[in-house]
Amino acid sequence: MKVLLRDDVKGIGRRGDIVDVKSGYARNFLLPTGAAMVASESMALQASSMRKSRDVRDAKSREAAEAQRALIERAALTVTARAAANGRLFGSVTEADVVNAIRTATGISLDRQAIHMTEHLKVVGAATATATLFDDVTATLNVEVVAQ
Repeated sequence: MKVLLRDDVKGIGRRGDIVDVKSGYARNFLLPTGAAMVASESMALQASSMRKSRDVRDAKSREAAEAQRALIERAALTVTARAAANGRLFGSVTEADVVNAIRTATGISLDRQAIHMTEHLKVVGAATATATLFDDVTATLNVEVVAQ
């Protein structure tokens, strides 16, 4: 069944796309939630206008993400944690701690799922992490863990 997506649907497509989905998925999920509507031959013009508005919105979001990346990469991110005398932390520094450090240093509020660390930080010192701000806009974070 061909449907015109009214919202972004993960794994299916983005707003304004005409996609072919299974009829049960369309009937039971996409159509009742308003995420899509049945596509007809005359919807090509409506689909193109939805894609144009999506592209404008994405351009603004990408621009904002680039500005945030510049701020975040310049900021000195410091996380304080309780540590033993040998520099080993009693707990660990997680993505949520890094998000709080970003918020205090720059005022930018991110979701903790946007932060990617190879593993939680368990020792005092410098470490790096990445933050995904937009589809292809990624910031490199320099995190300094300091003993409390």
